[in-house]
Amino acid sequence: MKTKIYSIALLIFSAIVLQSCLVTKDYKRPEVETENLYRTDSTSADSTSMANLQWQTIFTDPILQQYIKRGLDNNYDIRIAIQTLAASEAMMKQGKAGYLPTFSVGTDVTHQELSKNSQLGSIVRNTSIDQYQLTGNLSWEADVWGKIRSTKRAANAAYLQTQAANQAVKSDLIAQIASTYFELLSTDAQIKVTEKTLVNRIESVQTMLSLKKAGNVNEVGVKQTEAQKFATELILADLKNNVIFLENKLNLLMGENPKKLERGLLENQNVNSEIALGVPAILLRNRPDVIAAEYNLITAFEQTNVAKTNFYPRLTLTATGGFQSIDIQQWLSANSLFASVIGGLTQPILNKRQIKTQFEVAKANQETALLQFQQSLLNAGNEVSNALAQYNNETTKIEVRKQQVESLTLASNYSDELLNYGMVNYLEVLAAKTEELNAELSLIDNKFQQYNAIIQLYRALGGGWQ
Repeated sequence: MKTKIYSIALLIFSAIVLQSCLVTKDYKRPEVETENLYRTDSTSADSTSMANLQWQTIFTDPILQQYIKRGLDNNYDIRIAIQTLAASEAMMKQGKAGYLPTFSVGTDVTHQELSKNSQLGSIVRNTSIDQYQLTGNLSWEADVWGKIRSTKRAANAAYLQTQAANQAVKSDLIAQIASTYFELLSTDAQIKVTEKTLVNRIESVQTMLSLKKAGNVNEVGVKQTEAQKFATELILADLKNNVIFLENKLNLLMGENPKKLERGLLENQNVNSEIALGVPAILLRNRPDVIAAEYNLITAFEQTNVAKTNFYPRLTLTATGGFQSIDIQQWLSANSLFASVIGGLTQPILNKRQIKTQFEVAKANQETALLQFQQSLLNAGNEVSNALAQYNNETTKIEVRKQQVESLTLASNYSDELLNYGMVNYLEVLAAKTEELNAELSLIDNKFQQYNAIIQLYRALGGGWQ
Protein backbone atom coordinates (compact mmCIF):
# COMPACT_ATOMS: atom_id res chain seq x y z
CA MET A 1 0.00 0.00 0.00
CA LYS A 2 2.82 2.39 0.90
CA THR A 3 4.51 1.57 -2.39
CA LYS A 4 1.40 2.59 -4.27
CA ILE A 5 1.16 5.85 -2.35
CA TYR A 6 4.82 6.58 -3.09
CA SER A 7 4.25 5.87 -6.78
CA ILE A 8 1.31 8.25 -6.95
CA ALA A 9 3.20 10.94 -5.07
CA LEU A 10 6.16 10.51 -7.41
CA LEU A 11 3.88 10.84 -10.43
CA ILE A 12 2.34 14.04 -9.08
CA PHE A 13 5.79 15.45 -8.26
CA SER A 14 7.00 14.61 -11.76
CA ALA A 15 4.00 16.37 -13.23
CA ILE A 16 4.77 19.51 -11.26
CA VAL A 17 8.44 19.46 -12.26
CA LEU A 18 7.65 18.83 -15.91
CA GLN A 19 5.46 21.93 -16.03
CA SER A 20 8.67 23.92 -16.34
CA CYS A 21 9.37 22.18 -19.66
CA LEU A 22 7.23 24.60 -21.67
CA VAL A 23 7.26 24.35 -25.46
CA THR A 24 5.10 27.45 -25.80
CA LYS A 25 6.44 30.98 -26.34
CA ASP A 26 5.56 34.32 -24.80
CA TYR A 27 3.90 36.90 -27.05
CA LYS A 28 5.95 39.89 -28.19
CA ARG A 29 4.46 42.70 -30.26
CA PRO A 30 5.76 42.47 -33.82
CA GLU A 31 7.67 45.34 -35.34
CA VAL A 32 5.17 47.84 -36.76
CA GLU A 33 5.99 51.01 -38.63
CA THR A 34 4.36 54.03 -37.00
CA GLU A 35 6.64 56.82 -38.22
CA ASN A 36 4.96 58.91 -40.93
CA LEU A 37 1.81 56.88 -40.41
CA TYR A 38 -0.39 59.84 -41.26
CA ARG A 39 0.14 62.71 -43.63
CA THR A 40 0.72 66.13 -42.11
CA ASP A 41 2.82 69.20 -42.86
CA SER A 42 4.11 69.41 -39.29
CA THR A 43 5.92 66.69 -37.37
CA SER A 44 4.82 66.44 -33.76
CA ALA A 45 6.93 64.99 -30.99
CA ASP A 46 4.23 65.73 -28.43
CA SER A 47 2.24 62.73 -27.21
CA THR A 48 -0.76 64.95 -26.47
CA SER A 49 -3.66 64.13 -28.77
CA MET A 50 -7.21 65.42 -29.03
CA ALA A 51 -8.21 61.76 -28.78
CA ASN A 52 -7.34 61.91 -25.08
CA LEU A 53 -10.11 64.45 -24.48
CA GLN A 54 -13.52 63.21 -23.37
CA TRP A 55 -16.31 63.71 -25.85
CA GLN A 56 -18.04 66.22 -23.51
CA THR A 57 -15.01 68.49 -24.00
CA ILE A 58 -15.16 68.22 -27.79
CA PHE A 59 -18.93 68.63 -28.14
CA THR A 60 -20.17 71.43 -25.91
CA ASP A 61 -23.76 71.77 -27.16
CA PRO A 62 -25.93 70.60 -24.19
CA ILE A 63 -28.62 69.22 -26.52
CA LEU A 64 -26.05 67.18 -28.45
CA GLN A 65 -24.54 65.94 -25.19
CA GLN A 66 -27.98 64.78 -24.10
CA TYR A 67 -28.48 62.90 -27.39
CA ILE A 68 -25.07 61.21 -27.12
CA LYS A 69 -25.86 60.05 -23.58
CA ARG A 70 -29.21 58.65 -24.72
CA GLY A 71 -27.49 56.90 -27.60
CA LEU A 72 -24.90 55.31 -25.32
CA ASP A 73 -27.71 54.08 -23.05
CA ASN A 74 -30.22 52.90 -25.66
CA ASN A 75 -28.50 52.23 -28.99
CA TYR A 76 -29.04 48.64 -30.06
CA ASP A 77 -25.51 48.19 -31.45
CA ILE A 78 -24.16 49.21 -28.05
CA ARG A 79 -26.52 46.84 -26.24
CA ILE A 80 -25.63 43.97 -28.58
CA ALA A 81 -21.92 44.68 -28.02
CA ILE A 82 -22.46 44.57 -24.26
CA GLN A 83 -24.05 41.12 -24.50
CA THR A 84 -21.20 39.94 -26.72
CA LEU A 85 -18.81 41.22 -24.08
CA ALA A 86 -20.70 39.33 -21.36
CA ALA A 87 -20.42 36.10 -23.36
CA SER A 88 -16.71 36.69 -23.92
CA GLU A 89 -16.23 37.32 -20.19
CA ALA A 90 -17.83 33.95 -19.43
CA MET A 91 -15.41 32.25 -21.84
CA MET A 92 -12.50 34.06 -20.18
CA LYS A 93 -13.56 32.76 -16.75
CA GLN A 94 -13.69 29.24 -18.17
CA GLY A 95 -10.17 29.68 -19.55
CA LYS A 96 -8.90 30.73 -16.12
CA ALA A 97 -10.32 27.51 -14.64
CA GLY A 98 -8.15 25.34 -16.88
CA TYR A 99 -5.73 24.43 -14.10
CA LEU A 100 -8.49 23.02 -11.90
CA PRO A 101 -9.38 19.32 -11.93
CA THR A 102 -12.74 18.01 -13.10
CA PHE A 103 -14.91 16.20 -10.59
CA SER A 104 -18.21 14.43 -11.14
CA VAL A 105 -20.54 12.33 -9.02
CA GLY A 106 -22.89 9.68 -10.32
CA THR A 107 -25.11 6.86 -9.13
CA ASP A 108 -26.54 3.91 -11.00
CA VAL A 109 -28.46 0.70 -10.45
CA THR A 110 -27.74 -2.28 -12.68
CA HIS A 111 -30.08 -5.25 -13.10
CA GLN A 112 -28.73 -8.28 -14.95
CA GLU A 113 -30.40 -11.57 -15.93
CA LEU A 114 -27.90 -14.37 -16.52
CA SER A 115 -28.51 -17.19 -18.96
CA LYS A 116 -28.90 -20.49 -17.11
CA ASN A 117 -26.96 -22.18 -19.87
CA SER A 118 -24.03 -19.79 -19.54
CA GLN A 119 -20.90 -20.66 -17.60
CA LEU A 120 -21.74 -18.31 -14.73
CA GLY A 121 -25.49 -18.96 -14.85
CA SER A 122 -25.00 -22.72 -14.46
CA ILE A 123 -22.99 -22.18 -11.27
CA VAL A 124 -25.05 -19.64 -9.33
CA ARG A 125 -28.54 -20.39 -8.17
CA ASN A 126 -29.93 -16.89 -8.55
CA THR A 127 -29.41 -15.77 -12.15
CA SER A 128 -30.85 -12.34 -11.39
CA ILE A 129 -28.24 -9.85 -10.12
CA ASP A 130 -28.77 -6.30 -8.92
CA GLN A 131 -25.85 -3.97 -8.28
CA TYR A 132 -25.95 -0.51 -6.66
CA GLN A 133 -23.15 2.00 -7.20
CA LEU A 134 -22.33 5.54 -6.04
CA THR A 135 -19.10 6.91 -7.57
CA GLY A 136 -17.02 10.04 -7.68
CA ASN A 137 -14.61 10.69 -10.57
CA LEU A 138 -11.67 13.11 -10.34
CA SER A 139 -9.47 13.93 -13.32
CA TRP A 140 -6.55 16.35 -13.64
CA GLU A 141 -4.18 17.11 -16.49
CA ALA A 142 -0.72 18.48 -15.78
CA ASP A 143 0.22 21.56 -17.79
CA VAL A 144 3.52 19.99 -18.81
CA TRP A 145 4.03 21.87 -22.08
CA GLY A 146 2.12 25.09 -21.35
CA LYS A 147 -1.10 24.13 -23.14
CA ILE A 148 -3.42 25.19 -20.34
CA ARG A 149 -1.50 28.41 -19.80
CA SER A 150 -1.79 29.33 -23.48
CA THR A 151 -5.47 28.41 -23.52
CA LYS A 152 -6.00 30.73 -20.57
CA ARG A 153 -4.10 33.55 -22.27
CA ALA A 154 -6.02 33.06 -25.52
CA ALA A 155 -9.34 33.32 -23.67
CA ASN A 156 -8.18 36.46 -21.87
CA ALA A 157 -7.02 38.07 -25.14
CA ALA A 158 -10.32 37.18 -26.81
CA TYR A 159 -12.15 38.91 -23.97
CA LEU A 160 -10.00 42.03 -24.26
CA GLN A 161 -10.54 41.99 -28.04
CA THR A 162 -14.30 41.99 -27.49
CA GLN A 163 -13.91 44.81 -24.97
CA ALA A 164 -11.97 46.87 -27.52
CA ALA A 165 -14.58 46.11 -30.18
CA ASN A 166 -17.22 47.39 -27.76
CA GLN A 167 -15.21 50.59 -27.36
CA ALA A 168 -15.00 50.92 -31.16
CA VAL A 169 -18.79 50.70 -31.41
CA LYS A 170 -19.06 53.43 -28.77
CA SER A 171 -16.56 55.68 -30.58
CA ASP A 172 -18.34 55.23 -33.92
CA LEU A 173 -21.74 55.89 -32.36
CA ILE A 174 -20.64 59.18 -30.81
CA ALA A 175 -19.21 60.29 -34.16
CA GLN A 176 -22.40 59.30 -36.01
CA ILE A 177 -24.68 61.11 -33.56
CA ALA A 178 -22.54 64.27 -33.64
CA SER A 179 -22.26 64.21 -37.44
CA THR A 180 -25.99 63.69 -37.92
CA TYR A 181 -26.78 66.45 -35.42
CA PHE A 182 -24.55 68.98 -37.21
CA GLU A 183 -25.96 67.95 -40.58
CA LEU A 184 -29.42 68.60 -39.17
CA LEU A 185 -28.36 72.06 -37.99
CA SER A 186 -26.84 72.85 -41.37
CA THR A 187 -30.03 71.74 -43.13
CA ASP A 188 -32.04 74.02 -40.84
CA ALA A 189 -29.73 76.88 -41.79
CA GLN A 190 -30.15 76.08 -45.49
CA ILE A 191 -33.92 76.05 -45.05
CA LYS A 192 -33.77 79.49 -43.44
CA VAL A 193 -31.76 80.88 -46.37
CA THR A 194 -34.02 79.21 -48.92
CA GLU A 195 -37.19 80.53 -47.26
CA LYS A 196 -35.73 84.04 -47.30
CA THR A 197 -34.80 83.57 -50.95
CA LEU A 198 -38.30 82.34 -51.76
CA VAL A 199 -39.78 85.56 -50.37
CA ASN A 200 -37.46 87.47 -52.69
CA ARG A 201 -38.44 85.23 -55.61
CA ILE A 202 -42.12 86.01 -55.02
CA GLU A 203 -41.32 89.71 -54.92
CA SER A 204 -39.32 89.31 -58.13
CA VAL A 205 -42.36 87.81 -59.88
CA GLN A 206 -44.41 90.84 -58.85
CA THR A 207 -41.63 93.14 -60.04
CA MET A 208 -41.49 91.36 -63.41
CA LEU A 209 -45.26 91.68 -63.80
CA SER A 210 -44.97 95.42 -63.15
CA LEU A 211 -42.12 95.72 -65.64
CA LYS A 212 -44.14 93.82 -68.20
CA LYS A 213 -47.02 96.27 -67.83
CA ALA A 214 -44.52 99.08 -68.31
CA GLY A 215 -43.26 97.39 -71.48
CA ASN A 216 -39.74 96.82 -70.13
CA VAL A 217 -39.90 92.98 -70.26
CA ASN A 218 -41.98 90.43 -72.07
CA GLU A 219 -43.97 87.36 -70.95
CA VAL A 220 -40.91 85.14 -71.31
CA GLY A 221 -39.15 87.09 -68.56
CA VAL A 222 -42.18 86.73 -66.30
CA LYS A 223 -42.36 82.95 -66.84
CA GLN A 224 -38.62 82.54 -66.33
CA THR A 225 -38.90 84.37 -63.00
CA GLU A 226 -41.85 82.19 -62.00
CA ALA A 227 -39.84 79.09 -62.94
CA GLN A 228 -37.04 80.31 -60.70
CA LYS A 229 -39.54 80.68 -57.83
CA PHE A 230 -40.79 77.13 -58.44
CA ALA A 231 -37.20 75.83 -58.46
CA THR A 232 -36.64 77.48 -55.08
CA GLU A 233 -39.82 75.83 -53.74
CA LEU A 234 -38.49 72.45 -54.90
CA ILE A 235 -35.17 73.04 -53.14
CA LEU A 236 -37.08 73.98 -49.98
CA ALA A 237 -39.24 70.85 -50.21
CA ASP A 238 -36.18 68.60 -50.53
CA LEU A 239 -34.48 70.30 -47.58
CA LYS A 240 -37.53 69.87 -45.34
CA ASN A 241 -37.79 66.25 -46.40
CA ASN A 242 -34.11 65.77 -45.58
CA VAL A 243 -34.79 67.12 -42.07
CA ILE A 244 -37.28 64.29 -41.53
CA PHE A 245 -34.73 61.72 -42.70
CA LEU A 246 -32.03 63.15 -40.46
CA GLU A 247 -34.34 63.27 -37.43
CA ASN A 248 -35.32 59.66 -38.06
CA LYS A 249 -31.66 58.67 -38.37
CA LEU A 250 -30.76 60.46 -35.14
CA ASN A 251 -33.66 58.79 -33.31
CA LEU A 252 -32.52 55.41 -34.63
CA LEU A 253 -28.98 56.04 -33.37
CA MET A 254 -30.47 56.80 -29.95
CA GLY A 255 -32.57 53.62 -30.07
CA GLU A 256 -35.84 55.59 -30.10
CA ASN A 257 -38.92 55.85 -32.30
CA PRO A 258 -39.03 58.48 -35.11
CA LYS A 259 -40.11 61.91 -33.85
CA LYS A 260 -39.33 65.60 -34.10
CA LEU A 261 -36.20 66.58 -32.21
CA GLU A 262 -35.13 69.69 -30.37
CA ARG A 263 -31.87 71.26 -31.54
CA GLY A 264 -29.77 74.41 -31.48
CA LEU A 265 -28.57 76.71 -34.25
CA LEU A 266 -25.57 76.20 -36.50
CA GLU A 267 -24.25 79.71 -35.87
CA ASN A 268 -24.18 79.07 -32.10
CA GLN A 269 -21.98 75.99 -32.31
CA ASN A 270 -18.51 76.06 -30.79
CA VAL A 271 -16.75 72.77 -31.38
CA ASN A 272 -13.34 72.47 -29.77
CA SER A 273 -11.27 72.55 -32.95
CA GLU A 274 -7.80 72.72 -31.45
CA ILE A 275 -6.08 70.16 -33.62
CA ALA A 276 -3.57 68.08 -31.66
CA LEU A 277 -2.60 64.89 -33.48
CA GLY A 278 0.13 63.64 -31.18
CA VAL A 279 2.71 61.12 -32.37
CA PRO A 280 1.45 58.36 -34.71
CA ALA A 281 2.30 55.64 -32.16
CA ILE A 282 -0.62 56.77 -29.99
CA LEU A 283 -2.93 55.00 -32.42
CA LEU A 284 -1.68 51.72 -30.95
CA ARG A 285 -3.25 52.57 -27.59
CA ASN A 286 -6.10 54.92 -28.63
CA ARG A 287 -7.75 53.31 -31.65
CA PRO A 288 -10.14 50.60 -30.40
CA ASP A 289 -10.09 48.74 -33.73
CA VAL A 290 -6.27 48.66 -33.73
CA ILE A 291 -6.30 47.47 -30.11
CA ALA A 292 -8.86 44.78 -31.01
CA ALA A 293 -6.73 43.68 -33.99
CA GLU A 294 -3.69 43.20 -31.76
CA TYR A 295 -5.67 41.19 -29.21
CA ASN A 296 -6.91 39.07 -32.11
CA LEU A 297 -3.25 38.50 -33.01
CA ILE A 298 -2.47 37.52 -29.41
CA THR A 299 -5.38 35.06 -29.43
CA ALA A 300 -4.13 33.49 -32.67
CA PHE A 301 -0.58 33.36 -31.27
CA GLU A 302 -1.69 31.50 -28.14
CA GLN A 303 -3.86 29.14 -30.18
CA THR A 304 -0.76 28.28 -32.20
CA ASN A 305 0.97 27.50 -28.90
CA VAL A 306 -1.89 25.19 -27.96
CA ALA A 307 -1.73 23.44 -31.33
CA LYS A 308 2.02 22.93 -30.88
CA THR A 309 1.57 21.20 -27.49
CA ASN A 310 -0.67 18.58 -29.10
CA PHE A 311 2.47 16.97 -30.59
CA TYR A 312 3.66 16.10 -27.08
CA PRO A 313 2.31 13.49 -24.60
CA ARG A 314 -0.40 14.35 -22.11
CA LEU A 315 0.09 13.51 -18.45
CA THR A 316 -3.19 12.85 -16.66
CA LEU A 317 -4.22 11.59 -13.25
CA THR A 318 -7.63 9.97 -12.82
CA ALA A 319 -9.13 8.85 -9.51
CA THR A 320 -12.39 6.99 -9.06
CA GLY A 321 -14.00 5.95 -5.78
CA GLY A 322 -17.30 5.32 -4.08
CA PHE A 323 -19.65 2.61 -2.85
CA GLN A 324 -20.54 -0.57 -4.72
CA SER A 325 -22.81 -3.39 -3.50
CA ILE A 326 -25.21 -6.06 -4.70
CA ASP A 327 -27.20 -5.64 -1.51
CA ILE A 328 -28.96 -2.30 -1.21
CA GLN A 329 -28.93 -2.57 2.59
CA GLN A 330 -25.11 -2.80 2.55
CA TRP A 331 -24.71 -0.17 -0.18
CA LEU A 332 -23.24 2.60 1.98
CA SER A 333 -21.34 0.40 4.43
CA ALA A 334 -17.54 0.47 4.88
CA ASN A 335 -17.19 -2.88 3.14
CA SER A 336 -18.72 -1.40 -0.03
CA LEU A 337 -16.00 1.20 -0.46
CA PHE A 338 -13.79 0.97 -3.56
CA ALA A 339 -11.16 3.25 -5.12
CA SER A 340 -8.76 3.38 -8.05
CA VAL A 341 -6.08 5.82 -9.20
CA ILE A 342 -4.69 5.89 -12.72
CA GLY A 343 -1.75 7.99 -13.88
CA GLY A 344 -0.54 7.85 -17.42
CA LEU A 345 1.08 9.49 -20.43
CA THR A 346 -0.69 9.59 -23.79
CA GLN A 347 1.44 10.21 -26.88
CA PRO A 348 -0.37 10.61 -30.22
CA ILE A 349 1.21 8.52 -32.98
CA LEU A 350 -1.20 8.17 -35.88
CA ASN A 351 -4.33 10.31 -35.95
CA LYS A 352 -5.00 10.88 -39.66
CA ARG A 353 -2.77 14.01 -39.67
CA GLN A 354 -5.25 15.90 -37.48
CA ILE A 355 -2.67 17.41 -35.11
CA LYS A 356 -0.37 18.58 -37.90
CA THR A 357 -3.31 20.05 -39.79
CA GLN A 358 -4.50 21.89 -36.69
CA PHE A 359 -1.02 23.34 -36.19
CA GLU A 360 -0.73 24.46 -39.82
CA VAL A 361 -4.17 26.07 -39.70
CA ALA A 362 -3.27 27.84 -36.44
CA LYS A 363 -0.04 29.18 -38.00
CA ALA A 364 -1.95 30.45 -41.03
CA ASN A 365 -4.54 32.09 -38.79
CA GLN A 366 -1.75 33.74 -36.82
CA GLU A 367 -0.21 35.15 -39.99
CA THR A 368 -3.63 36.38 -41.11
CA ALA A 369 -4.14 38.09 -37.74
CA LEU A 370 -0.73 39.77 -38.08
CA LEU A 371 -1.64 41.13 -41.51
CA GLN A 372 -4.99 42.34 -40.19
CA PHE A 373 -3.23 44.12 -37.32
CA GLN A 374 -0.84 45.84 -39.71
CA GLN A 375 -3.72 46.71 -42.03
CA SER A 376 -5.80 48.20 -39.19
CA LEU A 377 -2.92 50.50 -38.28
CA LEU A 378 -2.50 51.54 -41.92
CA ASN A 379 -6.24 52.21 -42.20
CA ALA A 380 -6.11 54.31 -39.04
CA GLY A 381 -3.32 56.46 -40.44
CA ASN A 382 -5.20 56.86 -43.71
CA GLU A 383 -8.37 58.00 -41.91
CA VAL A 384 -6.42 60.55 -39.86
CA SER A 385 -4.76 61.87 -43.02
CA ASN A 386 -8.05 62.19 -44.88
CA ALA A 387 -9.87 63.88 -42.00
CA LEU A 388 -7.04 66.35 -41.47
CA ALA A 389 -6.88 67.18 -45.19
CA GLN A 390 -10.66 67.62 -45.26
CA TYR A 391 -10.55 70.00 -42.30
CA ASN A 392 -7.79 72.11 -43.83
CA ASN A 393 -9.54 72.18 -47.19
CA GLU A 394 -12.93 73.20 -45.76
CA THR A 395 -11.32 75.88 -43.58
CA THR A 396 -9.74 77.41 -46.67
CA LYS A 397 -12.92 77.09 -48.71
CA ILE A 398 -15.01 78.83 -46.05
CA GLU A 399 -12.90 82.00 -46.32
CA VAL A 400 -13.10 81.97 -50.11
CA ARG A 401 -16.81 81.10 -50.07
CA LYS A 402 -17.59 84.05 -47.82
CA GLN A 403 -16.00 86.36 -50.38
CA GLN A 404 -17.92 84.62 -53.17
CA VAL A 405 -21.23 85.08 -51.33
CA GLU A 406 -20.48 88.72 -50.68
CA SER A 407 -19.67 89.35 -54.36
CA LEU A 408 -22.72 87.47 -55.63
CA THR A 409 -25.00 89.25 -53.17
CA LEU A 410 -23.80 92.61 -54.48
CA ALA A 411 -24.13 91.37 -58.06
CA SER A 412 -27.72 90.26 -57.39
CA ASN A 413 -28.62 93.59 -55.82
CA TYR A 414 -27.02 95.54 -58.65
CA SER A 415 -28.81 93.43 -61.26
CA ASP A 416 -32.21 94.26 -59.73
CA GLU A 417 -31.48 97.98 -59.95
CA LEU A 418 -30.10 97.75 -63.47
CA LEU A 419 -33.12 95.73 -64.59
CA ASN A 420 -35.44 98.52 -63.50
CA TYR A 421 -33.52 100.87 -65.79
CA GLY A 422 -33.41 98.38 -68.64
CA MET A 423 -29.63 98.12 -68.55
CA VAL A 424 -29.57 94.28 -68.17
CA ASN A 425 -31.90 91.54 -69.36
CA TYR A 426 -33.86 89.23 -67.10
CA LEU A 427 -31.59 86.22 -67.85
CA GLU A 428 -28.64 88.02 -66.26
CA VAL A 429 -30.76 88.80 -63.22
CA LEU A 430 -31.91 85.17 -62.89
CA ALA A 431 -28.36 83.88 -63.24
CA ALA A 432 -27.09 86.25 -60.53
CA LYS A 433 -29.82 85.28 -58.09
CA THR A 434 -29.36 81.54 -58.75
CA GLU A 435 -25.63 81.78 -58.17
CA GLU A 436 -26.20 83.76 -54.98
CA LEU A 437 -28.52 81.11 -53.53
CA ASN A 438 -26.19 78.26 -54.50
CA ALA A 439 -23.22 80.04 -52.94
CA GLU A 440 -25.09 80.65 -49.67
CA LEU A 441 -26.16 77.00 -49.49
CA SER A 442 -22.61 75.91 -50.29
CA LEU A 443 -21.19 78.12 -47.54
CA ILE A 444 -23.44 76.41 -45.00
CA ASP A 445 -22.38 73.02 -46.34
CA ASN A 446 -18.71 74.05 -46.06
CA LYS A 447 -19.27 74.88 -42.38
CA PHE A 448 -20.90 71.50 -41.82
CA GLN A 449 -18.06 69.71 -43.64
CA GLN A 450 -15.55 71.54 -41.44
CA TYR A 451 -17.38 70.42 -38.28
CA ASN A 452 -17.70 66.91 -39.66
CA ALA A 453 -13.97 66.79 -40.45
CA ILE A 454 -13.23 67.58 -36.79
CA ILE A 455 -15.64 64.82 -35.72
CA GLN A 456 -14.03 62.28 -38.07
CA LEU A 457 -10.53 63.33 -37.03
CA TYR A 458 -11.48 62.87 -33.37
CA ARG A 459 -12.82 59.40 -34.14
CA ALA A 460 -9.88 58.52 -36.41
CA LEU A 461 -7.40 59.34 -33.64
CA GLY A 462 -9.30 57.00 -31.31
CA GLY A 463 -11.34 59.51 -29.31
CA GLY A 464 -14.76 59.09 -27.79
CA TRP A 465 -14.61 55.81 -25.86
CA GLN A 466 -12.48 56.98 -22.90
